[in-house]
Amino acid sequence: MHKTTLEQWALLEKVVELGSFAKAAEETNRSQSSVSYNLALLQERLGVTLLTPEGRRAVLTPAGELLLAQVKPLLKAFLWVETRAATLQNGTRTRLDLLVDSIFPRKRLFAILKQFQQAWPQTQVRLTEVLENADDRLAAHADADVMVLTRRQDVTGRGEWLMNIDFVAVAHRDHPLCTLNAPLDEDALRAWPLIRIADRDNPQQPVRDAWTFSTIDAAIDAVMYQVGYGWLPEERIQTQLAQGLLRPLPLSHGARRATPLHLIVKDTLAPLDEQVSTLLRLLREH
Repeated sequence: MHKTTLEQWALLEKVVELGSFAKAAEETNRSQSSVSYNLALLQERLGVTLLTPEGRRAVLTPAGELLLAQVKPLLKAFLWVETRAATLQNGTRTRLDLLVDSIFPRKRLFAILKQFQQAWPQTQVRLTEVLENADDRLAAHADADVMVLTRRQDVTGRGEWLMNIDFVAVAHRDHPLCTLNAPLDEDALRAWPLIRIADRDNPQQPVRDAWTFSTIDAAIDAVMYQVGYGWLPEERIQTQLAQGLLRPLPLSHGARRATPLHLIVKDTLAPLDEQVSTLLRLLREH
């Protein structure tokens, strides 16, 4: 058995916070004698003096500071467990599964998740990023409560258009394509590999002339290292464009493309709970 209890450590923290046994007793709805007894017992069982009087205040000894600092994370974790139990008791959702196509702008995504966490701190979000055409997408779809995907027709659920993602044809500034006279036609592009992201359809170029990468970051790196050129999500390469490391290609046509993203809710979620409604609102607002 443990010599001390979390309750005793919580009382110690409260006495230090408020500066006196009397105030701690009032704050915790206890008698002052009860607070004094528990803290005396705590120090007796540890064999260490934790508190010392300083004028009218009770302050920590150096040993008390060290030990309380180590216990505070436990107190915080225990409070979290009790709060989580309360949410289970009142039926509040404790987890929300979100499936997002990897082309969704990450700055927006994490701004949304931050606001959601502030609104619902006891609800965990399990985020899964997918390439829309990846082989394992169907398994991920089955578990998701909310989805942001390109191909609405492949998913059972209530959906709506959310936004368009802009792709721009680019190459590194030192790539030979950037030295050619504009406008560039398909014959000019054919001499160089097209960098593609997974299996996303690209009608401009035969697959045999393309190099395929399984992630957006890898495709961006391939273009940055002058392996070839490609249509990349504009939001993900804003820094490289601003620095002039990547340059938009002056194509005769098709220099920019737009891919729609759809917001989809699992069809079994009816009516929508407050957490799902909050997430949907944040996605729409951003």
